[in-house]
Amino acid sequence: MMKPSSNVATLIERYFTKRLMRQRNVSANTIASYRDTFRLLFAFAQGQLRKPPSALALDDLDAPFIGVFLENLETKRGAGARTRNLRLTAIRSFFRFVSFEEPAYSAHIQRVLAIPSKRHDKRQVHFLTRPEIEAILAAPDRTTWLGRRDYTLLLLAAQTGLRLSELISLDRDAVHLGHGAHVQCVGKGRKERCTPLATHARVAIQAWLKEPARRGAMALFPNMHGGRLSADSIQSLLAKHVRVAVDGCPSLTSKRVSPHVLRHSAAMELLQAGVDSSVIALRLGHESIETTQTYLHAHLALKEVALAKLKPYQRGKPTRFRPNDRLLAFLDAL
Repeated sequence: MMKPSSNVATLIERYFTKRLMRQRNVSANTIASYRDTFRLLFAFAQGQLRKPPSALALDDLDAPFIGVFLENLETKRGAGARTRNLRLTAIRSFFRFVSFEEPAYSAHIQRVLAIPSKRHDKRQVHFLTRPEIEAILAAPDRTTWLGRRDYTLLLLAAQTGLRLSELISLDRDAVHLGHGAHVQCVGKGRKERCTPLATHARVAIQAWLKEPARRGAMALFPNMHGGRLSADSIQSLLAKHVRVAVDGCPSLTSKRVSPHVLRHSAAMELLQAGVDSSVIALRLGHESIETTQTYLHAHLALKEVALAKLKPYQRGKPTRFRPNDRLLAFLDAL
């Protein structure tokens, strides 16, 4: 018996409205990322199959076609392996949803879900040293409102390790001072967490909150008009202060400094202080402790300390290993 052809447009609408928005309540960033994936996929399908997106059937999106689409992303659009894998993640999520909606397509769906992610080189984590962070914090002119705002923002970023999106979304009432001072934010996956404030950060934020709010702004770090800072604005102000800091700290010249590098630097400071990786993961809002392990790989000093604990090799002529068991001898002779 032939299975009926299923319209992709109907499934996509249900996937975004029913699955992602209502059932999973995913963030706007996830919606935007998945939306862009399917825009690219349907535009590619229209060019290859000569069918408008609204006329696509599930049979059109089989595993070979998805494979050609992913290859096109890399060869024609110049996407890297990370971006390719991100697009594949969105496609897999859709097909997992379809597996419940269209069980007749089980074999078709399983072949798509079996498409593997591509392995790629993992980049080393970049971070700043304490003198470099201090040079950047000394750059803003704190005799001006903008300078005081930038100083407090960068100090909070370097001390708490908040993500750029988390810094942008902070409101004034997200800060809790006094005993157990902390900031409360909503991170990836809509997970709320509280991040404690060090004494110097608490004092700086306390002083900043005494500043008159620009046009009744609710944002902790507003722009000149009282609106919320954009990601580009924070990137720009950080770059401006780094250019000033280079004069007193030449090592910054060879480093690419971004808000995410400040986040890495906060993690490395905790690691150097001997804080356990699981605690760092909780503080940074990592989904898995494996994410935090990347900082261990990047920290050369910790590797050197571990190396120093090893016993030195004994002096003398090295000897060849001799197995002392018949089975080991057999395996050694293979």
